[in-house]
Amino acid sequence: MSATQAGFVRSTLLFLLIGTAILIGIIVATLGLVERTRSTFDYILQERNIRRMAADLMQKLTDAETGQRGFVITGEEQFLQPYEGAVSEIRENVEALAEAVKDRPIKAERMDTLREKIRGKLTEMGQAINLVRSGEQDEAIELVRGDVGRELMDEIRQMLDEFKDLSDANVETGTQEQIAATQQLQWITLGGGIAIVAVMGGALLVVAQHVRALAASRQEVEVLNQGLEARVAERTEDLMRANQEIQRFAYIVTHDLRAPLVNIMGFTAELDASLKSLQAYVLNDGKTVSEDQIHEARLAAAEDLPEAIGFIRSSTKKMDGLINAILKISRDGRRQLKPEIVELQPMLETITDSVYHQISESDGSIKLEIKAPRLNTDRLSVEQILGNLFDNAIKYKHPDRPLALAVRTAPEGRHMVRIEVEDNGRGIAEHDHERIFELFRRSGQQDQSGDGIGLAHVRSLARNLGGEITVQSRLGEGSTFVLRLPSDLSRLVRS
Repeated sequence: MSATQAGFVRSTLLFLLIGTAILIGIIVATLGLVERTRSTFDYILQERNIRRMAADLMQKLTDAETGQRGFVITGEEQFLQPYEGAVSEIRENVEALAEAVKDRPIKAERMDTLREKIRGKLTEMGQAINLVRSGEQDEAIELVRGDVGRELMDEIRQMLDEFKDLSDANVETGTQEQIAATQQLQWITLGGGIAIVAVMGGALLVVAQHVRALAASRQEVEVLNQGLEARVAERTEDLMRANQEIQRFAYIVTHDLRAPLVNIMGFTAELDASLKSLQAYVLNDGKTVSEDQIHEARLAAAEDLPEAIGFIRSSTKKMDGLINAILKISRDGRRQLKPEIVELQPMLETITDSVYHQISESDGSIKLEIKAPRLNTDRLSVEQILGNLFDNAIKYKHPDRPLALAVRTAPEGRHMVRIEVEDNGRGIAEHDHERIFELFRRSGQQDQSGDGIGLAHVRSLARNLGGEITVQSRLGEGSTFVLRLPSDLSRLVRS
């Protein structure tokens, strides 16, 4: 191997080692910041929970006091309903709050005092109620007008306000730490990407210099060996071997150095998507955070950030998702059905509860009309079908009006049950009524994420159950998906 080739090999290996070291450094730093972000996020969730529990406890005490005073003034038992309901919950809330703050020294020290004040307040309210029940209403009113109950309530309110203020301060501190960690992660990613680009540029420069050196050597050979056929042949063979070696090294440079850069680029895109979930929770400026946002933020901190390091291309992810979707449909087709009696009212209420917060955010409504209360079918398949239809109704709601979702069940003939899921969303053009059930097909404006798999999966599940699903829709007015299922799947399975 010539000195030029040896130098080229050494330079190439050096750049490979530098690129690998940079990538490992980025990975280690990222994992450390991810762990720090996760622990801070958990701490913020705990503090928010403590604040919520303190507020709930104060509200329960207020409800109990309101019910007690109503009873004392009027003597009517109906005023005791909020009082009796709140008293049992107050004791549970106090113990739950004590458990939550046991790792918070300042709050834990005050719990005994708070518990004693609350016990005293409950005793005072109970005494007034007992006086009324024993016919001593004037004494009860005098007790309520006294300063004891008011002072206890003021002291409890002050202590709970202190709990909330401490939690707010801790949340603010945790938020600042989250922001700092996010910024550090961004700078590390950006710096690492720039460093790898620089390494790749240096490697390409080495390759270019080596190519120029080879070209110069070839010209020198042609000049020095004119007329010497044997030597020319020898030099030609050397040059061919050198060119093959260049190709091999060029492959190493363009593949092994380019791969880390592509990983960083893919990682940056995934990181940006994951940070949006965290920022939606951490930087909410005091707005109410939904359970979905908390779940997404926890998922981003616990899974998405670490997993993002291994992603190379978004197209690869998409292809993997499509293949998995096809396999899922295939597996569902082969899955053994398990017929059982399914009560439709509880099932629909459970599915409704799971999406109610999404619908209520836009002042939407859900209406259930159950005329066929049960059927014998595979529970999991029906839940997947209805869950998908509900999700689509929410995803494709009309932007100019609140979502109105209605579900109706009714017998159809002697052996079938008809389930209708109606919405007032965007609607579906008539020429797309059948097309939307085809695999990887979608209709209308493509402003929502999706791969065109959901309704194809729904039709596959429906047919596996011996049924069918169709759609009735007009563009701009809404859609009604009609699911027809056998009332007794076990008869079909046996046959």
